Amino acid sequence: MIIRVRSPEGMHRIEVDPKDALANLLTKLAPAMKAPTPDAILLTRDPGGHQIMAEFEQSIVSLGLRHGDMLYARVAASARPSEEPTNTGISTNWADTRGSSSTTSSRPTFVKQEAADYELEKDDGLIKRKRDPKFCKHGANAMCEYCLPVEPYDKAYLEENSIKHMPFYAHLRKLLSQYKISGDISGSIPPNIPLPLEDPDYKVKPNCTNGHPQWPEGICSKCQPPAITLQRQQFRMVDNVEFANSRLIEELLSFWRASRCQRFGFLYGRYTRSTDIPLGIKAVVEAIYEPKQAWEEDGIKLAIDSIEFEEEMKRVDTVAEACGIKPIGMIFTDVEATDEPNKVVYRRHANSYFLTALECRLAAYMQRKHPNPSRWAKDGHFGSKFVTCCVTGNEDGVVDITSWQVSNPAMAMQEADLIVPSNIPSSMCIPEPTKTRYVPDVFYSYTNEYKLNVTANAKPAFPLEYLLVNLTHGFPIEPHPLFNSEKSFCIENREHLHQVQTLGLLKQHIESANESPDKMRLLFMDFHFLVYIARLGFLSNDEIRLAGHIVHESDAAASTRITEQLIDSPGWKTLQLALQEASVSDLGHKGAGSAMENITEAGFSGTGPSMPPQSSTPPGTTASSEEWACRHCTFVNSPGHDSCEMCALPRD
Repeated sequence: MIIRVRSPEGMHRIEVDPKDALANLLTKLAPAMKAPTPDAILLTRDPGGHQIMAEFEQSIVSLGLRHGDMLYARVAASARPSEEPTNTGISTNWADTRGSSSTTSSRPTFVKQEAADYELEKDDGLIKRKRDPKFCKHGANAMCEYCLPVEPYDKAYLEENSIKHMPFYAHLRKLLSQYKISGDISGSIPPNIPLPLEDPDYKVKPNCTNGHPQWPEGICSKCQPPAITLQRQQFRMVDNVEFANSRLIEELLSFWRASRCQRFGFLYGRYTRSTDIPLGIKAVVEAIYEPKQAWEEDGIKLAIDSIEFEEEMKRVDTVAEACGIKPIGMIFTDVEATDEPNKVVYRRHANSYFLTALECRLAAYMQRKHPNPSRWAKDGHFGSKFVTCCVTGNEDGVVDITSWQVSNPAMAMQEADLIVPSNIPSSMCIPEPTKTRYVPDVFYSYTNEYKLNVTANAKPAFPLEYLLVNLTHGFPIEPHPLFNSEKSFCIENREHLHQVQTLGLLKQHIESANESPDKMRLLFMDFHFLVYIARLGFLSNDEIRLAGHIVHESDAAASTRITEQLIDSPGWKTLQLALQEASVSDLGHKGAGSAMENITEAGFSGTGPSMPPQSSTPPGTTASSEEWACRHCTFVNSPGHDSCEMCALPRD
């Protein structure tokens, strides 16, 4: 097949095999466009360049491309050589910023950023002001100092609007303003200015050349980390967290309502530009995945360093990537019912804590695992867009959501092992130095009762608020969720509530579509359903990508055609053969359906007391008169049950 590609260099006709990966198309296209590397080409479906295609490993046919389709391509600005300063779209005083060529020696060759980052680079972010009737003496078509647009980092504007954390791109433009760079910054970075962003590093620098033994045998002022002064971070990487619909939170809360235990989940979605905040970034949550965990009434245990946990999350990330989403954060519940009906405890506030020290350290760990790529940073990444959300009670006793990030210094201190959770939730401890851990001086500044700025020693502990960055959250007025299946599939890892994902349940779920491709398409609009069929191992990677393409295809007719193509694939036919042999007994587990359906059946609602549904002895069978231990989870069951009360699996 032939794919047409239009670029600034002209029209290209690339001959490819339908089963070839997208990377093969870019490899053939790179010489014609004079691109340094194939991944430096930004391939889009629209002329405006907004729908960037980043599925390099997917096959041409799984992306929905046909013979003769037109694509649009350009070489990324950060990958193009900057020979003519006038073509960069950046207004720069070149005489003042002229320097040596050594500034480009350590720059990353090419950094693939988020689509929202490329869009925000094109916006100047100026805050437009209306004509002041008191001070403006000019006509309607003129401007003066009282009505001229101001920069998004203007100090008076931030104070007037009580903005505690400016958006990340407002902070970036503030740093670039010292080099007289403004306006559109989407072009090539001038080679004679240093990159303005760099993550803090509090570790001892290795391979010191000052002639002393390497750490820990020796250290000098050149390789030791500097003293740390903690203060509130002036910017935030993400400004708002938007949940695609309220059903996501209801399904998470359904676990607590049924068991009175807390729950943890990973947020999957994408980053987009915020229309409410100038130069703001919004994290849109499309799905929540609940990994394997041990739950308690007052906490959660996660084996995040285990191999099983990593393999589980890799499988989920593969499905998410096929759907066009990625892990963007984590969420957990901290809810406790009160004696008053439909009210919960107001626990997290300014006089207690917002995040505990342990939660803050976990947030720093997860943010380090998900760095934010940036072509303006010396290492190719700066900070993280990974967010942390907590479902807890507010001052009115109603369940609410709080959203947070930890600062870049908090991430660096976590990496250097300089913070340790304390038994006081609102305080973080500084550990003692050891032979292998160097602890620099740590200070924090605050305003005393005389309104004077005072610096205090952070050892042995300091307030946790110096590491936190608070975000806003909300729900769309007109929801358009990516996963909009009307019939939801059972949520994973909820065996404690007798909600078990089985082949029999999957068979029943698929048969509800009555072999209709259009109804089957709606079944695929469920993230938990996609993750389960991928975990079974019957579908190949290409077939998983094809299933994901069903989800993010906006045209319903095209999505139905892709569904028909997946149903005819070898992997899906193998899955159907396995479902034909599925045990009928797998369909009989009470609680095997969705969380919301089971709560309705058992009579769970609001925050009133509830208990998990109990298994009953099937009619016509004789129950054992002695206690017995489940061979699956070792739980000791009482007499009169032929299925485990804990994991709901059969006795034999």
